[in-house]
Amino acid sequence: MDSGQLIGIIIGVVVVLAIVVVAVMLSRKRKVEADRHKAVEMREKAKTDAIGAREREAQAARAEADAKQAEVEAERLREEARERQQEAEHVRAGAQEQLRKADELDPDVVTTKRDAHDRDQAPRESAGNEELRRDRSDRNPPAADQTPNAEGSRSPNTQAPTDPRNDGPRTDNPRNL
Repeated sequence: MDSGQLIGIIIGVVVVLAIVVVAVMLSRKRKVEADRHKAVEMREKAKTDAIGAREREAQAARAEADAKQAEVEAERLREEARERQQEAEHVRAGAQEQLRKADELDPDVVTTKRDAHDRDQAPRESAGNEELRRDRSDRNPPAADQTPNAEGSRSPNTQAPTDPRNDGPRTDNPRNL
């Protein structure tokens, strides 16, 4: 091997080493650039995710506020329902009181307060099944125009008292409360 060949081999090795070094440097530079690009993409994705997270938090806060509003509305509706129930009970009590007063005024209805004494003195046809309120016509003394029949009840000689609101005799039964 002569010196020219040796120098050619050394130059060839140096050139190959230079090519390898340049290739490694270019590869490293590309890798660094790719890492930078990937880092930028990751940062953008993180920003997008952070914005999405804030939007979800805002939606959750709105949903919680809506739920609290619904609870407040439900409580208001419950209170309104209670007030209406109390009002209905008050109206019902007033109606019952008015019916009770009407029964006290009606001479055909026996009320426990007004006619307790009369009921105790009246003959009892069925001891255990007597109603609290009943027609008083069997306890009224016969009028001059009424005569007792064979069964012991009275049959009027004239027409029964009429309701001022209609022309016929009363055929309704007294209400029992």
